Amino acid sequence: MNTLRFRRSAVAVAAAATLPFALAACSDSGNAASGEATSQAAPPAASESSAAMASDGPFGPACAGVPKEGAGSFEGMAKDPVATAASNNPELSTLVTAVKQAGLVDTLNNAENITVFAPTNAAFAKIPKADLDKVLADKEQLTKILTYHVVGEKLTPKQLENGTFETLQKGTITTEGSGESYTVNDSSKVVCGNVPTANATVYIVDTVLMPK
Repeated sequence: MNTLRFRRSAVAVAAAATLPFALAACSDSGNAASGEATSQAAPPAASESSAAMASDGPFGPACAGVPKEGAGSFEGMAKDPVATAASNNPELSTLVTAVKQAGLVDTLNNAENITVFAPTNAAFAKIPKADLDKVLADKEQLTKILTYHVVGEKLTPKQLENGTFETLQKGTITTEGSGESYTVNDSSKVVCGNVPTANATVYIVDTVLMPK
């Protein structure tokens, strides 16, 4: 009888000793499961955030040629006013020369919340050299052409889908398109758009816009 009681007592002690470990294991397992759920839920949120940022950033085939770092990068250009930012982009050197020739550097740098449609060097190269030289030598005409590329508000890609905007030259330009494909005045294509500078949004285009 005493032997039977001793065995029952031993079993009870063993069970009591095992219970806390079992509870602890269940608790750890629950935390692990919770941790897994948390870590699995985080990536989609981060992915959605990245997608939202990408949709608001620069777009277009020519954006690939922009330096990854330095003053000419997207990050660098965002810190400088538009004329200074353009001077750090080698693809806009002809435009920068024209802006200096017209005496518009300070005008563009001091303006607030503007949009600049910036022709590339290749865009200026479409103009016969004799004609381009003539325009560069005529400050009044050059000023009209350059200010025709500037709108007095920051334009989003959504606004370019079907828009008509007055320029600083007092003429109007029309835009159309969607996604990452836009044209200005039915002829000039946006090759790198929605580029931020300190005071402007820049849309780099492949053809010089001519006022009527």
